[in-house]
Amino acid sequence: MIKGFIFDLDGVITDTAELHYDAWKKLADEMGWEFDREVNEKLRGISRMDSIKVIMDHNGVSLNEDTIVELATKKNDIYVNSLDDMTQEDYLPGARELLTHLRSEGFSVALGSASKNANKVLKQLNAIHFFDVIGDGNSVTNSKPAPDIFLFASEKLGLRPENCIVFEDAEKGIDAAKAGNFHSVGIGPEERVGHADIRFDTMKEATLFAVKSHFKDLF
Repeated sequence: MIKGFIFDLDGVITDTAELHYDAWKKLADEMGWEFDREVNEKLRGISRMDSIKVIMDHNGVSLNEDTIVELATKKNDIYVNSLDDMTQEDYLPGARELLTHLRSEGFSVALGSASKNANKVLKQLNAIHFFDVIGDGNSVTNSKPAPDIFLFASEKLGLRPENCIVFEDAEKGIDAAKAGNFHSVGIGPEERVGHADIRFDTMKEATLFAVKSHFKDLF
């Protein structure tokens, strides 16, 4: 039986993707690195340190670890400053409604995000109260596609993976859910999350009714 829901943050509950893109672009421009939308797409769902290594690989750049950490921190500072402008109006359409519905029906709810700024984002959205557990980039060592963040969340909820549904918008996120033996809902295009158990183009379509209809034997 499904007793818990675990949500990725970016691209599922809210969309800070443009803020991330702007921050990486600013850093790349300062470093004289090439960075565009195509490279940015490869960063979806992965950690900050993994992201900067993707950008470095694209540019054929090699730096020592201290410099990499320094640059990743600089990008994060740019990004975090931009979060101050987020408000309760910045939920993706359908996300707040689904979280509210899950609360009213008594399901356990957790966040499973690679972001180390998840708490700040949730506070800006006034969304902390929707979650029993917040798993973020500070919670585990291995980021997606390793299933660790989702396993952390389910363990803290006191639930087995097979009793939880993961909502993800990234290919590596769905890979992580599958690796951990979770049920999965993909948000986004077929080519990115078509390997999820069920896929919706947007969160607005991913209502509790629609999800229950697909997993009807599990409710």
